[in-house]
Amino acid sequence: MAKSKYIYTCNQCGYESSKWNGKCPSCGAWNSFEEDIAEPASSAMRSSAASGAAPDLSESILELGDIGADTDIRYDTGIGELNRVLGGGLVKGSLVLLGGEPGIGKSTLLLQICQFLGEDHSVLYVSGEESARQIKLRAQRLGVDTENLYILTATDAEAVAQTIASSAPDITIIDSIQTMSIGRITSSPGSLTQVRECTNLFMHTAKNQEIPIIIVGHVNKDGAIAGPKVMEHIVDAVLYFEGERHQSYRILRAVKNRFGSTNEIGVFEMLDKGLREVTNPSQMLLEGRPHNVSGTCVACVMEGSRPILAEVQALAAKTSYSAPRRMATGFDFNRLSILIAVLEKRLGIYMGTLDVYLNIVGGFSLDEPAGDLPVAMALFSGVMDKQIDEGLIAFGEIGLGGEIRSVSHIVQRIREAERMGFTKCIVPKQSMSSVDPKEYDIEIISAATLKQAFAVIK
Repeated sequence: MAKSKYIYTCNQCGYESSKWNGKCPSCGAWNSFEEDIAEPASSAMRSSAASGAAPDLSESILELGDIGADTDIRYDTGIGELNRVLGGGLVKGSLVLLGGEPGIGKSTLLLQICQFLGEDHSVLYVSGEESARQIKLRAQRLGVDTENLYILTATDAEAVAQTIASSAPDITIIDSIQTMSIGRITSSPGSLTQVRECTNLFMHTAKNQEIPIIIVGHVNKDGAIAGPKVMEHIVDAVLYFEGERHQSYRILRAVKNRFGSTNEIGVFEMLDKGLREVTNPSQMLLEGRPHNVSGTCVACVMEGSRPILAEVQALAAKTSYSAPRRMATGFDFNRLSILIAVLEKRLGIYMGTLDVYLNIVGGFSLDEPAGDLPVAMALFSGVMDKQIDEGLIAFGEIGLGGEIRSVSHIVQRIREAERMGFTKCIVPKQSMSSVDPKEYDIEIISAATLKQAFAVIK
């Protein structure tokens, strides 16, 4: 019986199977198998495997001390927020994957950095989705007129790699990897095999030619970059563009970076003339705060080395359902349920007949333990209808016993609150050992339990 020409590949780990499986035997992911066309092994691979011969690479072994490390190995992109996320700039010979929702601003950001990079370097922009005329129109709208920007419209990955090697540009941009294909592979462009092999091809080109390559990746319906998960293991850095299409603010986040931290974020604002970097995200997230309204509190979270202030809003209303509703935007739903249970058990604040809605303003996500205290204070303020002082900020982790536990980077958080003009700051009592209140112009209030923190609200 002839073997089937179709295989099923896990889009999370790349595991291949001759039949569809609901659960991947390798990584355990559910509903991750996608149909693809099986590719026969090449004759060169079969002959090599049959003979058992392999080249001797002993002469290619290098001592660590003999390997040169140039100090100037990064390109300044001209956008400070992008440099921050990359770890200081674009590294020579690196392969960077930029993903995000359609229309989020990926191509806009890349075309904007071409203007600055084109002052001293040559940039090759390879597009498989747009024609050269369309790119020209977008460049005119964004004010990109550098003479060192070269446009190539092609979808043959091998031809593009050969062109990069022969023309030797300083930087290359591939938009997008889902449109690239290798002729000898029979599957269609954008399939798992094509995406994986094209990424491998560009990776070898970037390393051999010492040319940094930025590739754009589409995302699937779950928000992950389309293609096998092994594609993210191939590249040196994976950047995600986050944000709602109907909101003006965008967040650039690194989920993998071999040359820098993965905790840094970059904040941008989408305007008619393109993306503008937001150097003060705290001010942006606190704009338009309501006055004399209960259920609001300000939190301070750490994104890498950057403290960011965000407003937490909570609304509690009498329910008309047999089971009250619980909704959270920008905050973990399960964590919200835990905090509500702590308030009911330890403080006697009953919410069994109340619908509770929680929102982090500006599309920001509050995903660290330091956000527990401001969320609890916003809930308390909303239920009791007591206003929190507009000059007050709080941060701390809450335990199941109602205690407030210490958090990291306490000094940076207080400094940011002081810089933004806040007058009171509630911090965990355990963190006071590393804080000298005399060094700050802001009033620092220590609290060991939720009762002590809520006593500040009058």
